[in-house]
Amino acid sequence: MYDIYNWPTSNGRKINIAVEELEVDYKIHPIAIGKGQQFTNEFTTLNPNQKIPAVIDQDGPGGLPYVLFESGAILMYMAEKHGKLMPSDTSMRYEVVQWLMFQMGGFGPNLGQAHHFRRAAPEKVPYAINRFTKETRRLWGVLDDRLKGQQWVAANEFSIADIAIFPWAMRHEWQGISLEEFPNVKCWYERVDERPGVRRGLAAQLPG
Repeated sequence: MYDIYNWPTSNGRKINIAVEELEVDYKIHPIAIGKGQQFTNEFTTLNPNQKIPAVIDQDGPGGLPYVLFESGAILMYMAEKHGKLMPSDTSMRYEVVQWLMFQMGGFGPNLGQAHHFRRAAPEKVPYAINRFTKETRRLWGVLDDRLKGQQWVAANEFSIADIAIFPWAMRHEWQGISLEEFPNVKCWYERVDERPGVRRGLAAQLPG
């Protein structure tokens, strides 16, 4: 049983998709980030960085509750614990990890900055908009090249790398990106979007 402290952001959606794909029991506890609930003492005990998501595995190591934060680490933990969404072969495993890090270190942060400066910033800053839109487009190109001739991002199978990248790709319009510009990503996007576990995970998200 997983207690998931979450809100429907790109990072938050990763975890709900993962638990549906893994077919494990979970309960979502909403953390309304627009109301600052991530800064409460209760949530800070789960994640000192005060960011969603955070998770408690009620049957963690030694049968004791185990707290995790950072979406990439949570995905790795769940995949390894349940023996799904991560290959056992070392080379294939680290292929998945590399592309997970691609999302965590580049595809997520830069797309998030594009979202902010294009949509949410109180003033339009042309330098920032151009900088992060340009880098976002470059990263989409990297992903499109990667997906030439293959169904999934890594290891020739659906994995936590796909789960990590997909929710950020969902917001392509916010980034000034058309799926038609990146045909390999478009095919992959549609393939991921059709998965029943992905659809259930997205439906599990709270309205935001």
